[in-house]
Amino acid sequence: MLKIACQEQLLPGGSLQEKWDFAQEAGYDAVELRSQGEFRFRDRLPELPCARADGGVMPTVCVEMPHFFAAFDDDLCHDALEQMKSQLSVAAEIGALGVRTPASYGMFSRRLPPFEPPRSEEEDREVLLSGLTELGEHARAEGVTLFLEPLNRYEDHMVNRLDQAAGLIAAVGLDSVRIGIDSYHMNIEESDPAAAILAAAPFIGHAQVSDSNRFQPGAGHLDWSAWLGALHTIGFDGYLAAECRLTGDPVEAVRSLFAFLRRSGA
Repeated sequence: MLKIACQEQLLPGGSLQEKWDFAQEAGYDAVELRSQGEFRFRDRLPELPCARADGGVMPTVCVEMPHFFAAFDDDLCHDALEQMKSQLSVAAEIGALGVRTPASYGMFSRRLPPFEPPRSEEEDREVLLSGLTELGEHARAEGVTLFLEPLNRYEDHMVNRLDQAAGLIAAVGLDSVRIGIDSYHMNIEESDPAAAILAAAPFIGHAQVSDSNRFQPGAGHLDWSAWLGALHTIGFDGYLAAECRLTGDPVEAVRSLFAFLRRSGA
């Protein structure tokens, strides 16, 4: 069976300990943390080790920031790199496996006006390789992994498909950089999501799940048996983390999400 986590903001409870208690009761194996910019994740260090000491399993971190390491503005790019390094260090301190980030989010889309970004594809690639190398070296030094997340074409113009992420990671050449796949984005970008997983197998380290409409698995039309089957085929041993919106009663939705994934072969 695959290990299933739920992002902390989806879980009821006022503290991480309460959220972990609910997650366990619902069947989950872990809680995925969310980290924000302005060093807010580092500011949670008094809280995070306590939750871990109380038995909380928090193996992965998903970044939520206003800008990321491939920003067009040099100052924003530098800030994102420093924020990410801090988050990777905090992840190491609490015994997590790694931190997940896109190259950018909401910065530009070739599908929306003005259609042509201010950087060329070659310039984009230079920025991506430089940022991934810097972050990957920091992750390696800390003993954790950076998970690069491809986003759909409306949210990012640089890294949309698994093969693009795999090509960048191969060029960087660091085992501390892997792909963080997302079923929702793959539903938009991959003509055959299961085949894309098989092709990118050596580079996949983490997975997030939501359905075709961004709601919890089971609320849309994704072919979950094929998607999960591909992960089994490649021997995926990371975590499936629920990152989605919830439809219906939120508490029941979180419970049903786990049950649906298990019924579907997770």
